[in-house]
Amino acid sequence: MFNSDLTRHLAELSKISFTDDELEQMTADMTNIIAIMDKVCEFDTSKPAYALDAVDYNDLRKDEHQCSYPTESITANAKNVKNNSFVVPKVV
Repeated sequence: MFNSDLTRHLAELSKISFTDDELEQMTADMTNIIAIMDKVCEFDTSKPAYALDAVDYNDLRKDEHQCSYPTESITANAKNVKNNSFVVPKVV
């Protein structure tokens, strides 16, 4: 699949120079990378995405509405407040 001629060609296009030992090592590395990427093609995508989830949604707590803290108590110690928001210096 991936041979030293292809590695040499890609190195030439990339303007990278390799010694003969480095070229052989790079060829072996690229062959391994291609083999790993081929494994991705074997992944079964026919199952719905939710079936691949490891979370059991029945074990989660209920999503219940809770009152927030009063805005006045949150902004009470702020130096500068405008429209119930903190005013901070502009940073560019």
